[in-house]
Amino acid sequence: MIRKLRLQKLLPFLTLTVLSIALWIASPYFMTVGNLSSIIRQTAVINIMALGMTVIIIAGGIDLSVGSMLGLASVLGTMPMENHPIWVAMVAGIGAGAICGLANGAMITALRINPFIVTLGTMGIYRGIALIVSKGVAINKVPKSFRYLADGDLLGVPFVFWILALCAIVIHVMLEHTRLGRYAFSIGSNPDAAFYAGVPVAFVTMAVFAIGGLLTGLASMIGASRLMSGQPTGGESYELSAIAAVVIGGGSLRGGEGSVVGTLIGCFIMGLLRNGTDLLGINPHWQQVIIGAAIIIAVSIDTLQRRRAAA
Repeated sequence: MIRKLRLQKLLPFLTLTVLSIALWIASPYFMTVGNLSSIIRQTAVINIMALGMTVIIIAGGIDLSVGSMLGLASVLGTMPMENHPIWVAMVAGIGAGAICGLANGAMITALRINPFIVTLGTMGIYRGIALIVSKGVAINKVPKSFRYLADGDLLGVPFVFWILALCAIVIHVMLEHTRLGRYAFSIGSNPDAAFYAGVPVAFVTMAVFAIGGLLTGLASMIGASRLMSGQPTGGESYELSAIAAVVIGGGSLRGGEGSVVGTLIGCFIMGLLRNGTDLLGINPHWQQVIIGAAIIIAVSIDTLQRRRAAA
């Protein structure tokens, strides 16, 4: 039993390793510095969003609105750049994401509605607000120096890598070494038992959704920096990729399971699949097919293991 659990935890890492070796053999361009830097930059947005989704899923929730939230935060973060310093505008964008996430958590706890339904509704609300505020057009008046956030280098490494590393460390420490993290795991494992044990379920729920929103806001600023514009339609289907990264990395949609390392590996697996299909000239539409199949396989493995454990 212990060996099976260890193998389950190692499976995402082994998959990433095998995939990397296969692409290295298949394409001479894969292991170049330029291509690896490109993968880091391309996956940074989803990686950061997925870290927030990890916390939410561990606590037994799910957020389908993060794609629309990213679009709204992107608009609200780039609009002030015409008349205000970049850091002020970025605070506005990150803050907008945190407020949206907090609103999701508040509605879930106050109305006692399933997170799937609430965030399905706010997915449309946030997208609609982004289109209304921007009048349906991209926000292009951003300073040239803003590009450094997504495309700049620090110590020879993409700057977004350092941002991602810092976010990953903070979330890992929060989940593994703080009371909030322990509460999130306990709520995801058994919300009723957590409630009767004195865990502040409502507070923790709002906190994890706010954290997810904050990280989505940060991701929106990186995405806006790559495009040098705020896109009200940006982030479409990103919620699928964020959820897929958590699940492929060993997280459970039933809650109570997940890790930062697993999520990062899951996200990089998807990034390598996208990069590999491009390098090998495979139809890019197969990317969605492969990612969708990976989700089904990962969830099936989790379900089978839970059934065997219960038997």
